[in-house]
Amino acid sequence: MDKHLKHLSYRADIDGLRAIAVISVVIFHAFPSYLKSGYLGVDIFFVISGFLITSIILGNIRRNTFSYLEFYDRRIKRIFPALILVLTSVYLVGYFFLIPNEFINLNKHISGGAGFVSNFVLLGGGDYFSAASEKLPLLHLWSLGIEEQFYIFWPLIVGFLWIRQFKFKPVMIILVIGLTSFVYNIVQSGYDPMTSFYSPLSRFWELLVGATLAAILIDKDTGNYGNNSNLKSIFGLFLIIYSLI
Repeated sequence: MDKHLKHLSYRADIDGLRAIAVISVVIFHAFPSYLKSGYLGVDIFFVISGFLITSIILGNIRRNTFSYLEFYDRRIKRIFPALILVLTSVYLVGYFFLIPNEFINLNKHISGGAGFVSNFVLLGGGDYFSAASEKLPLLHLWSLGIEEQFYIFWPLIVGFLWIRQFKFKPVMIILVIGLTSFVYNIVQSGYDPMTSFYSPLSRFWELLVGATLAAILIDKDTGNYGNNSNLKSIFGLFLIIYSLI
C-alpha cells in the first residue's frame, strides 16, 4: 500500500468559492462602499481551509497513510515561497522609503508574519477597519497566522483523539470544540472586539465548520452531498451572496 500522504483531487467548486472570497475582499478594500461586507471573504477562506485540511487528515488516518512530517513539509513548501517573496519585497520598499520609526514598526510586522503570529502582533494595536490600517502593508497576514496556528494544532488534536479510541464519533467531537470556540467568540465580541477579531480561539470555529462537513462526508464514506446537490449548491451560493451584500 502506498504510504505517502494522499491529497484531495482537484475540486472546481472549491476553486469557485476561493474566487468569490478573493474578489469580495479585493472589492471591499478597493471600493468599500460597493461591498461593505466583502471582508467576509476571509471567513469563506477559513471554512474552505478547515474542510480541506480535515479531509486530508481524517482520510489519511483511516487509510493508515498519515504522516505528520509529510503533512507539515507540504504546508511549508506551499506557503513559504510566496510568503518569503512578500516579506522580502515589503522590507526592501520600507528600507528605502520609510522613516526610521516607521521602518522599525514594519520590521515588527515582518517578524510577526514570518513567525505566523501577525494576529497577535496586531492584537497589541491595530484595528483592521481603522484608517491607520491602510499604512500596514502586511495587515492581511493576520488571517494567514490564524490558519497556520490551526494547521499546527489541529492535526495533533485529531491524531490524539484517534489514538485514544475516539474515532467512532469524530463529528461530535469537532462540533463540541467548534461550539466552544463560537461561544467564546460571541462573549468576546461583547466587551473586547479586538480579541474577538484576532484571537485564534475565537476564529477556530469557522475552520471547524469546514472540518465538520469533512468529517460528515468521511463518516458516510462518500464524496458527494446526496440528492439535489445542484439545488443545495445554488442555495448555498445565494446565502453567501446575500451575506456579502
